[in-house]
Amino acid sequence: MSGGPEFAAAARAMIDTFARGWSTGRPDVMVSIFHEQAVFLETPFGAPMQGRDAIRSWASDIPYHQSEAAFTTGETFIAGPWFATEFKLVFRRRKTGEWVDARGALFAETDGIQVTELRMYWHRWNGGRETSRP
Repeated sequence: MSGGPEFAAAARAMIDTFARGWSTGRPDVMVSIFHEQAVFLETPFGAPMQGRDAIRSWASDIPYHQSEAAFTTGETFIAGPWFATEFKLVFRRRKTGEWVDARGALFAETDGIQVTELRMYWHRWNGGRETSRP
């Protein structure tokens, strides 16, 4: 299944599931969209994570560091088995209480059912100031 209205609906469901899992601090929901051997690149400067277990390990840290998270996405753009969307993530750092506003885009390759590769590109503001480091 690639292209067409069926894939568009599947892509929208995948990204909505990912966003809902992040917003609610539920790593297993986030990871459910990934193929067992998926590759995930959180930033263009980080090392890629290989496999659902590595992605789950990364995602499991999110609820410990972020509270009051809201991950929202824009229109989904489809090209064959790929989709892309803009996103906005706002959360409060648990340790400092500081608000973080991250905005960017994500690009996913799929097998038509699950994400096989996901790349995120984003820019973040911390507490009203711009930052380039996590």
